[in-house]
Amino acid sequence: MKTLSHSNIQLEPFEPVWWAWNTHVHTVVASQLTRAEKPDHQRLEVPTPDDDFLEVDVSLVNSDKPIVALFHGLEGSTDRHYIANLMGLLKEKGFSSAALNFRGCGSKMNLRPRFYHSGETQDYRTFLGWLKRTYPEKQIFAVGYSLGANALVKYLGEEKDQSLVQRAVAVSPPYDLKEGSIRLQHGFNRIYEIRFLKTLVEKLELKRQTFSDMPEFHGNTIYEFDDQVTAKLHNFEGADDYYHQCSSKHFYGDVKTDLLVIHSKEDTLCPIEFAPSDMMNQNPCIQTCFTDEGGHVGFLSSDPGWLYRVILKWLRA
Repeated sequence: MKTLSHSNIQLEPFEPVWWAWNTHVHTVVASQLTRAEKPDHQRLEVPTPDDDFLEVDVSLVNSDKPIVALFHGLEGSTDRHYIANLMGLLKEKGFSSAALNFRGCGSKMNLRPRFYHSGETQDYRTFLGWLKRTYPEKQIFAVGYSLGANALVKYLGEEKDQSLVQRAVAVSPPYDLKEGSIRLQHGFNRIYEIRFLKTLVEKLELKRQTFSDMPEFHGNTIYEFDDQVTAKLHNFEGADDYYHQCSSKHFYGDVKTDLLVIHSKEDTLCPIEFAPSDMMNQNPCIQTCFTDEGGHVGFLSSDPGWLYRVILKWLRA
């Protein structure tokens, strides 16, 4: 673990619970069996420049502490346990939060013939700009998970010193989208891929009822879906072009915001071997917390809540 000279933040080591014997236990149990308890909040619609909308869940606290923008993962939503429970903890500690549902991931389908993807930073700019205008007295912090973490890092790298986010956390980000997509096709990862594809295809067919010219999907892998659908909807030449332009590994060197990256070395969905370690280590704004054990957005600790405690300590530093 690297410690920033200007922050000097010592983070709690990860001690896994004894019965979580491999990465899939951490991933599946955390994902499927963790209860989500979202605090009182208001769901708002933020208009986008292309006449669409973003659904945002806002939990406000009357304090001078920052508002924390939250970004979920692939085919997730603000109802996922890692978003809902973090919102609750933030409120308990005096932080406001605003969790973004990516297009098509909220309570209703978005209006345009498009969805979201791993590098969609224009919607981040729309959302963060809205936060800045709506709550001008508050600083903006951010936490992203998986796909949401990839886009958050991309946003920070693109914006450099102009970022509206003052402090950020990326949990289990994919570093190389193509390599991660290929890994989904093998072993136990195939179970995750099937679950992702099921809802992606269902949304595509629902969208086709309004837009008959939506791309058709003929395949059984995420790579094929991204090649046939995601790339076409979002103006990429194909899956390879999409993955190359949007992989977070290209953006860490330009990040000018204090950023904590939390990742398990055993994560099979987003392999840590593709992390740009030299680039990350050379950037004084980045601190890494790479655990020997754990899963993808799943860290079952002997003292429950390790992930939330680490995130909170970084945000409060």
